Amino acid sequence: IFLILVSDTPVEFVIEYLQKAKEIAENNANVPAELCDNLQKALDIASGLDGYLEQMSSQESEPLTGYCHSIGQVLKMLVHMSKAKRVLEIGMFTGYGALSMAEALPENGQIVACELEPYLKEFAQPIFDKSPHGKKITVKTGPAMDTLKELAATGEQFDMVFIDADKHNYINYYKFLLDHNLLRIDGVICVDNTLFKGRVYLKDSADDFGKALRDFNQVVTNDFRVEQVIIPLRDGLTIIRRLPYSPQANTQLKSTVTYDEVFRGVQGKQVLDRLRLDGKVAYVTGAGQGIGRAFAHALGEAGAKVAIIDMDKGKAENVAHELTLKGISSMAVAADISKPEDIQKMIDDIVSKWGTIHIACNNAGINKNSASEDTSLEEWDQTFNINLRGTFMCCQAAGHVMLKQGYGKIINTASMASLIVPHPQKQLSYNTSKAGVVKLTQTLGTEWIDRGVRVNCISPGIVDTPLIHSESLEPLVQRWLSDIPAGRLAQVTDLQAAVVYLASDASDYMTGHNLVIEGGQSLW
Repeated sequence: IFLILVSDTPVEFVIEYLQKAKEIAENNANVPAELCDNLQKALDIASGLDGYLEQMSSQESEPLTGYCHSIGQVLKMLVHMSKAKRVLEIGMFTGYGALSMAEALPENGQIVACELEPYLKEFAQPIFDKSPHGKKITVKTGPAMDTLKELAATGEQFDMVFIDADKHNYINYYKFLLDHNLLRIDGVICVDNTLFKGRVYLKDSADDFGKALRDFNQVVTNDFRVEQVIIPLRDGLTIIRRLPYSPQANTQLKSTVTYDEVFRGVQGKQVLDRLRLDGKVAYVTGAGQGIGRAFAHALGEAGAKVAIIDMDKGKAENVAHELTLKGISSMAVAADISKPEDIQKMIDDIVSKWGTIHIACNNAGINKNSASEDTSLEEWDQTFNINLRGTFMCCQAAGHVMLKQGYGKIINTASMASLIVPHPQKQLSYNTSKAGVVKLTQTLGTEWIDRGVRVNCISPGIVDTPLIHSESLEPLVQRWLSDIPAGRLAQVTDLQAAVVYLASDASDYMTGHNLVIEGGQSLW
């Protein structure tokens, strides 16, 4: 068996022509040695490029071994970078592209792969079955345009589209995707083979495929709805981003569009962008475990730098390390919020390291149980010193920084117990202290909003913790569950979106509010 290697990509053609030029030069005595030497250097550079790129790219997973490594890894990286959840592939072929992208999708991600030939679906399915990510891929066979029409009819939208199919239909696929909103705003289209053997830019090329791709590239270049770059990877990869509407670019639509903040976004930010906390500095007290730990992760994932505050320095350091592993800037601070000197040092340490504080999440608290007639002054004072007095001192200390800069978000952790009397447990001091946190929040929220500082609180219901699963508390848990319309206890992750919202610019008009998250328990 003889394998004949045929040049396919522009780089491979460059190598082929350099090789021929070198042979001609070496067989001609009149060619200077310097020219032959430079031809050899050019040949070495060109012939080593593709191999080096393959070698330096991260290794593909076992199911993908041997399937066009470089382009698969690029697609996987693009899915990661775009944070895509739904991907459309037009032209599946062996399935390497679909599986590469599936590996980068979240667990609930989905790829819809369009393939004309049923036998290619049969070929790819065993490859998908070897991977735990194969379940994310749905293959639709038949003409791609029929599938696109079907998807458009049901209102489907995709974050990313990969096209590697009939090149004469590239323009039709592209126009249909944009004209029927199959690609979301800021979504990305990746088109393979857009440099096709270099024929798209060679003046003497009359190749039909080359002309089709040349026309396609020009259509995209002239389309005001998108921007594009062409990457000379193998046979060319075009990356196209759908742009938000702009009246400067879309003059023909000006008269039909109310171009206000509802349409363009507040300061140009769409609603999800307004939830980002990039560049913000936050702290969370009681962040060594439980709700505080969940709040710290949420604020960090949204873009903030986060100071982890806890009485136990070891616990604070553990959570700070968790954030660091996720690429989040963090610091650990030991503080007892019942002590004003600890609170001031906490504030000073954060400002010294990061320059300011934008978000104060006052979460630390304790809960002690006793019948009201047996509640001691010691229990009462200890509970109030932390839950209410400590929260007040944190608000005041952080407030000094925020009022000076004219901006800040303070989020206090209250409790469902501020609204109802949870039962059958007896916790007078806790219930009363948390009601005080709500009134503290309302008072500060109204006093400080005209100086740029918003103060709100979150009232969780009963949160599922390891302690609750002890045998002695099982009867109590069953009683609680019967009181909760949602039929379950809260998870700390149920509270994370709320703290991000209250910390973000999206909640700028909210102050003094008690955001209750308790599965409906306070309504029964």
